[in-house]
Parts: sequence; C-alpha cells; structure tokens
Amino acid sequence: MEHRLSLENIQRAAKIIDPVFLNSPQFISEPLSAELDCRLVVKLETANPLRSFKGRGADFFASTVSPDTKLVCASAGNFGQAMAYACRRRNLSLTIYASVNANPLKIQRMRDLGANLVLYGEDFDAAKLEAKRFAATTGAHMVEDSLEVMTGEGAGTIGMELAQFPEKLDAVLVSLGNGAMLCGIARWFKSVAPDVKMIAVQAVGAPAMIESWQQGKVIEYASIATIADGIGVRLPIPEAVEDMKGLVDEAILVRDETILEAMRLAHQHLGIVLEPSGAAGLAALIAQRGQFKGQTVATILCGGNLSPEQMKAWL
Repeated sequence: MEHRLSLENIQRAAKIIDPVFLNSPQFISEPLSAELDCRLVVKLETANPLRSFKGRGADFFASTVSPDTKLVCASAGNFGQAMAYACRRRNLSLTIYASVNANPLKIQRMRDLGANLVLYGEDFDAAKLEAKRFAATTGAHMVEDSLEVMTGEGAGTIGMELAQFPEKLDAVLVSLGNGAMLCGIARWFKSVAPDVKMIAVQAVGAPAMIESWQQGKVIEYASIATIADGIGVRLPIPEAVEDMKGLVDEAILVRDETILEAMRLAHQHLGIVLEPSGAAGLAALIAQRGQFKGQTVATILCGGNLSPEQMKAWL
C-alpha cells in the first residue's frame, strides 16, 4: 500500500537530523513497571535542548529549505520551539503564530530562539488559521506540522530507535496530536515488526483525531477542554487522518486527572518533568491497567515544558 511517509526518508532523516535529538534514552523502568503491572519501556524525548521530540521533524524539514525562504508556522509551543531552533541554526526567517492562551514558558522560549512571534486566537487551531491567512497574503511558506510529511518522517526516527530495543514489545502507546509522531513511529514499526500494536492516546476533552480515525472521516470540534495543550486538536488534518489507516491498531482516551497522575508518577519514579501531552501514553497505562498486565509495552515521554507555576500546581 502506498503511504505518504517514506521508509527511505526516515532512514535518511536519521543521518541528517542534528545529533542532539537522536538516540534518546530508552530503558525499562522497574518502579513504573511494578506500579503499572507490566514491563514498561520508556523513551525519554525530553533529554534535549527543546525538551520535546519536535526537533527531529523540524530539523529534517529545515535541512531542505533554501536560504531566502520566509517560513511561517503555528504552534502550541513545542513545534514552534523546534522550528525556531532549526531556523536559527540555518539563518532562516521564521514567523510563529500561537494562541493568546499558549504556555508562557513556551512563548518565551520561541522568542528567545529568535522567531518573530504573533499571538492570535483562543486556541492552537485559531492561531493556525490566521497563520495560513498570513502565508497566503505575504507569500511566506506555511509549514504545517503533520501535513508537511517530513515532520512525520523525522519523528519516525524514534520508531527506528525503539524497534532496536533488545526485548520484544507487545505494544507502543503514543500521544496523538496532529499525528506526526504517531504516524512516523507506526510507519516504521509496521514495516519491521507488524505484530507490535500501535496505540493512539488522546485526552477525553480533545478527541477529534481519534474519532476521525474511528469514523473514517474528519470530525471537527468548536472547542476543546483539556490541560494537554500539545495534543489539543479540534480541526484534524485530513491527510494525517488518512496516514493513520493501516498503522494504528487501537485508541485510548484519558482524563485530565489521569494525566496528572501520570505526570506525578514520572516525577516520582523517573525524576523528570513531563507536560500533560508528554504523559498521555503513561496515563493510558494507568487507565487501562488490566489490558496490559504482564505485557512488555513502550511509551514515548515526548514533552517536558512546564512553567514554574504549572510545576507548583501539578507536581
């Protein structure tokens, strides 16, 4: 079956992406395994300058951009940081649109990395619509995470690394926002270990991507209600929904209180800070303890950008 994400490009990305984002730690967490009644492999995508996995896809994309190109993107914060980092590295012009309600820490980091930042709208999707309008009227190149296939192929290098784990995995649980990380990882696994279940995880208050995948058509929402801003999608990208076909085996929706429990467990047992979207896979294991009992499962701890106020309130 034809697929937008190329296995060859995932392999190529592993040779091009800034090494600071590659070969992130992956290991069995014995305390979390005991807590969750399974054998749990965690892959730590927060151990890099951006504290998220987004640097992989952004850097792979930016490696193809000509120097005089003016870029624009929208972000809840982590993709914007990644694009700003990759563009600064190559002296590329970048404008980022983010919601007026975006995480203040992420906003400051995007500015510190040299991007021109515009705050617009009540949520990520409103900011993205305005970014598209700006691109259309100015001739800037709109880089849409997950629609731009290289963001998914860059994220697919996570799958390449995880597939080399020395123990056989039964399932991989991945936070699902617009789909780049899930589809990239699943694309690789389904080519090398098709029996490993790929499980998408979203918040109960922002289920648009999972519902779109389940119903085979784009399901849109007028608003979302979750603390997990990084996966808070209400207007799915049709191409990303299509990408999920044949790659995703199951889906789990988790409540915000379970996400908070997962964040605290990671802090307690791993000594790390996770933002809500980075802990969704772990939250699914809490919510569905019986389903994975005795299995060897993996999850991606994919983001750790919390403001001091959020740390105090949530951890």
